[in-house]
Amino acid sequence: MKLHLRRNSIITILCILSFTLGGFITQKLEEEKITVALIKQAQKIIGLDFSDAEADTMLQDLERRRKSYAALRKLSISNSVAPALNFNPLPAGYRFPDQANYFKVSAQQNIKLPADREKLAFFTITQLAGLIQSKQISSVELTRFFIERVKKYDPVLLYAVSITEERAMKQARKADTEIATGKYRGLLHGIPFGVKDLLATKDYKTTWGSVAYKDQKIDMDATVVTRLENAGAVLIAKMTLGELAMGDVWFGGKTKNPWDVKRGSSGSSAGSASAVAAGCLPFAIGSETLGSIVSPSTECGTTGLRPSFGRISKHGAMALSWSMDKLGPITRSVEDCAIVFNAIQGVDGKDLSAIAAPFNYTNPVGTSLKGTRIGYIRSEFKLKYSNSLNDSLTLIKLKQLGAELIPFELPALPYNDMLIVLSAESGAAFQELSLSNRDDLLVRQEKNAWPSGFRSAHFIPAVEYIQANRARALLIEQLNQKMKDIDLFVAPAFGMNLRASNLSGHPCVVLPNGFRNGLPGSITFTGQLFGEGKLLKVAQAYQKATVFHQDHPPLSF
Repeated sequence: MKLHLRRNSIITILCILSFTLGGFITQKLEEEKITVALIKQAQKIIGLDFSDAEADTMLQDLERRRKSYAALRKLSISNSVAPALNFNPLPAGYRFPDQANYFKVSAQQNIKLPADREKLAFFTITQLAGLIQSKQISSVELTRFFIERVKKYDPVLLYAVSITEERAMKQARKADTEIATGKYRGLLHGIPFGVKDLLATKDYKTTWGSVAYKDQKIDMDATVVTRLENAGAVLIAKMTLGELAMGDVWFGGKTKNPWDVKRGSSGSSAGSASAVAAGCLPFAIGSETLGSIVSPSTECGTTGLRPSFGRISKHGAMALSWSMDKLGPITRSVEDCAIVFNAIQGVDGKDLSAIAAPFNYTNPVGTSLKGTRIGYIRSEFKLKYSNSLNDSLTLIKLKQLGAELIPFELPALPYNDMLIVLSAESGAAFQELSLSNRDDLLVRQEKNAWPSGFRSAHFIPAVEYIQANRARALLIEQLNQKMKDIDLFVAPAFGMNLRASNLSGHPCVVLPNGFRNGLPGSITFTGQLFGEGKLLKVAQAYQKATVFHQDHPPLSF
């Protein structure tokens, strides 16, 4: 039910307390007198206890600030405008793990075009690139193949918002012309891909998965899109996301898991993971704030990379949380993640939170992890959960590969409570929905959905938001200290690490490690800040020693 603040004096005063980030101010509320009695009632909700005399001293400030709130709201600030406060995940004096840029992937030899072209659906980027470079298949042919596959399975899986066919065919023809004349841009040249529909693209809608924005057009290309196309990749579709980056329900329905279409694909990078798992895209771009790459990758059995906060420019991406949002690839393999990441990482001068850092990756020769010190969160591996057997076998496999396993624990901090950072920032990012009542348009309206979250965010005291960010500073320093003696650590895909590492900004790779009741199971490798090179190399060695990423859904629907 919609809040009617005129009838509730407690909520009225909360709207104007100096601790508050915003509220629903109407002209009548601006004229309503603030009294000591109102302050005394409101303070109970935010856990404070001021005397009558102390409350009386606030009256003038509260009246003045209420006018300031109203003035600021008249600016109608776009979602694209970031606060003049940038989150920096780097501890004091931190040295980047990689000291120089270097990138080399495995050589693909004797790649042959399969007689059954349907097998192309599950080829890796390097395999497809080998076919294109050797001119066994053209980008136009490959693009048509994947567009038709997207169209074939989308009616059931509901993973695409827009199919960018006209743009794609133009790019594919350009790629073929360039390759024919000897201008080969690299492994992504001529390779089709999709992007989560929170990334802006010219000439096509950018809906953010929401009824409230389903007709929105943003006349620009996001930096990630531009960089992929500059590498020669071909955009063929914009993929679904749970409305405003939560879950797998969007304005067109619920995106499905291709392993079991009775299940959703999880979110919020729902369409990206579903389409890659179904062999309808070689790779796609997702985003993560609190699990939106890890969760759908686990559900659908894909391999995903959530980079360090600041590694990839978010210019042109919908903002949910300016200090927690991260863009990253969802692919068929760890090496595919490395290839896409190499093309999109780095600063662009447009996202002030982006951080320049070296990236050094070489595909590991063989699968030996001798000399690698890998932490494991012992307390979480001791628990019984749906994928616990597979996770335990992963530890055994890592030890067999020569890694030294080190018991490890996260800093003892209140991670769930620190998530008021996300709540406050999302409430600010979508304040216009709350103020205009357009939040009533959103598909999900239950207590744990965005509309209620955006409304309640207005009652988070600014002081507590800052305190939560100070707690993040403690997390960054303490986690950095704990990781000094290890190269990286492994953890269950779902657990406290998912919250901790998203708050701290650490990178992780999520990859398949078995099956549970017929569905894929995954584990996460979490690396040093801006240590994606070593992280990807270790994850790749493990994946080369296993076969789980080679399993694909039967698509018998």
